Amino acid sequence: MSKILLAAFRRGFLENLFFAKNAIFAHKLRAALTVLGIVIGVATVISMVSLIQGFNNSVVSSFEAFGATLVQFQRFDPQFGPGDGRRDEEMRQRKVLTWEDAVALKEQSRYMRSVSPERYWFPFGPGQQRAPVIKYAGREANADTLVGAVPDYLDANFKQIGEGRFISDTDVRRSAQVCVIGFSIADTIFPFVDPIGKWIELDGRRYEVVGVMERQDNTFMESTNSHFYLPFSTFDQAFPWVRVNFGVNIATVPKRPDLVDEILEEGTNILRRRRGVPFNKPNDFGVMTPDKLIGNFQAVTGGISLTMILIASISLLVGGVGVMNIMLVSVTERTREIGLRKALGAVHQDILTQFLIEAMTLSAIGGVIGVGLGLSVALVVRKLSPLAAATPLWAILVGLFVSISVGLVFGIFPAARAARLDPIDALRYE
Repeated sequence: MSKILLAAFRRGFLENLFFAKNAIFAHKLRAALTVLGIVIGVATVISMVSLIQGFNNSVVSSFEAFGATLVQFQRFDPQFGPGDGRRDEEMRQRKVLTWEDAVALKEQSRYMRSVSPERYWFPFGPGQQRAPVIKYAGREANADTLVGAVPDYLDANFKQIGEGRFISDTDVRRSAQVCVIGFSIADTIFPFVDPIGKWIELDGRRYEVVGVMERQDNTFMESTNSHFYLPFSTFDQAFPWVRVNFGVNIATVPKRPDLVDEILEEGTNILRRRRGVPFNKPNDFGVMTPDKLIGNFQAVTGGISLTMILIASISLLVGGVGVMNIMLVSVTERTREIGLRKALGAVHQDILTQFLIEAMTLSAIGGVIGVGLGLSVALVVRKLSPLAAATPLWAILVGLFVSISVGLVFGIFPAARAARLDPIDALRYE
């Protein structure tokens, strides 16, 4: 008995699909215009999910490469976008972190393997009026970041030297006039010669090149390719205002990967004591970890995703209204057909199902086209840019489900109207 019922259901469903196909292909242009909103909505969702997913994957990989166990103490909390405009008065009034804070961490910590106090100047940052030029034998290059560093910098930041050596303790104690340059700087001003041992000029001062950083691929995080490194004390001599205005960032890593939480808590307690923060007050300094950066970034991309979904929802709403209108027109045009089917024995449920399937088929076609268009956008981006746009299976399934649901919801009223028609009145309709 169950097999008979299943066969009857399958036969009826296929018949309704056949009717739907004929109705749609009888008015191809009208059907195409009707599903345009659904196509745009689904394509927007698929393409945006693909781009944001690929962006997320790339950024998370960059953060992890930046150092999964890095804990950095700094003046401000990490955030994306322009910082000063979103900082409240309390944050702007914070004291800078100092060299002495870094020394205290190194001496008092039980769990930190490396402690790296770092000074930074970003010549191309907001409010900067000039960028120092690096010169050698008539060639010039610009650094995107000037860094005052100590030997622990490499270990704490998971960086590598490509040629020569990095800054030593002796360089820091003697304020040596030496520097380490990024790969791109070396490639620009030393295209044909070995840079090690050469003297270059920066901002009127001469420094001996003792090392070149290892080349780094494009990344969403910090790249050292255009960095210029000086011993910490040498940096303070050349750029004393950085010490006063910006203080230091203190990068730390644990002795073992499983001690990240311990150095986070330990370092926080040491700095709170040194800075006199009451027990009932929040930290007056920021702490950056890869997990926190990833969370902040995903909060931003989550907001972008929500905005795009809302925009796509408007397109889907417009597409749903279009489906309802075209189905009302179809009901009117096929009134006599409905009357004839009812006269031959079709019941209310048969007519309702026929027009619902037609509406869902129409919106499903729009969904399939939208998915294909969205996947095409992701493919083009993946081929023409370094962004590895990725489309998760759930996004495709959701796109198809939503498009079919739009047909179901907006097809109920036309289908119910068709099912309620009186067969005699319908047969008389001209």
